[in-house]
Amino acid sequence: MWVARRFTSLVARRGQCGLFYRPQGSLPELEFRYLNCTCCWRSRIPVAGFETMNGTFSSSITPCNDDNKSLDAYYTSEQRDVILQLLNNAAESELAAVKLLRGRKSVNIVEYRTRNGPFKNLESVINVPLLKHKSAVIVFNSILNPPEKKEKRKVKVQLAKFIRPEVERTWLEEANSIVSIVCGVNKIAWAHMDRGMNVLEWQHEECHNFLKGTYMASAYLDDISSVVSHLPTADFFVVEKPSISLQNTALYPVMAHMRTVEAMLFALLEPRYTQPDITAPPKVLNMMRTAVGRHFDLMVGESRTSGAQTVRHMMTESVTQKIPRVTFPHNLLVKYRNSFQMGGRSRGEELCDAILQAVAFYELLSESS
Repeated sequence: MWVARRFTSLVARRGQCGLFYRPQGSLPELEFRYLNCTCCWRSRIPVAGFETMNGTFSSSITPCNDDNKSLDAYYTSEQRDVILQLLNNAAESELAAVKLLRGRKSVNIVEYRTRNGPFKNLESVINVPLLKHKSAVIVFNSILNPPEKKEKRKVKVQLAKFIRPEVERTWLEEANSIVSIVCGVNKIAWAHMDRGMNVLEWQHEECHNFLKGTYMASAYLDDISSVVSHLPTADFFVVEKPSISLQNTALYPVMAHMRTVEAMLFALLEPRYTQPDITAPPKVLNMMRTAVGRHFDLMVGESRTSGAQTVRHMMTESVTQKIPRVTFPHNLLVKYRNSFQMGGRSRGEELCDAILQAVAFYELLSESS
């Protein structure tokens, strides 16, 4: 069978149908087109611009003899070796990566090899169910000329999903230490950790004016300023971003309290410059509380459970393991060894959260590299 190439198969204009279309009123010109053989898609003959497809030129077409030609004749010995090497040795998953072999065809090839042994020539491939002459040619050509694999896009730094504002990855990687800050309803806790996962400082401070009677901005400012004055120097201050549902109206006072403390920490910790350096990264960052919870598998639905047990395990590893996940200094282990007991009156949740946030910061940065 022969089909027309490089033009539309049928053109209907003003009641006339034809394989070729010549605008009315133009001079009769002959324009060469080609008909391609559907058996091999290689043989082609030139035809002139006839108005209709009839027997005036069909009698001059000689049928393609490629049906009688062996598939092996189309390829050099080196090409045949490459094709047979893959078809005889590739696993089903590898065959499925070849064009047209996904699905049942790759299974059929493996089953055929098992029953009949390896393919001895290309012509024997068409004995495989669902593989005929045309599809076999496409498969062979795909093996010889596999499609170029597109380079995978580099994964964006995962920190961008829960760190705000966005900071260039290089700045985060070059940070020698961070201070992780978590505020509660009556205290603020912080953990100073270097990128070697060594805890340098870990403590909390009571804030007696938090959620006490009528809100006084000056009272809040006094408590938060006292905390900031005790914070060590670090490359970044990472403040926890709480996740309180707006649908729970009973928690509005707590949410307002958290947002107020967060805003004051940002204002007091961010350095002030006479002439701001637009190339320098921000010193104060937000880290999503839910992201830390997911990292340590502490989430139950949308709620986060206590991380006290996780921190106790880290403290034990610091003593018993040669290379612990986190290294605590001896004085802090002694100081807080009984602070996170189950059922205890004060389990130091803010202290736990400050450590977990610092660990998650470095580990997530490492995982996304």
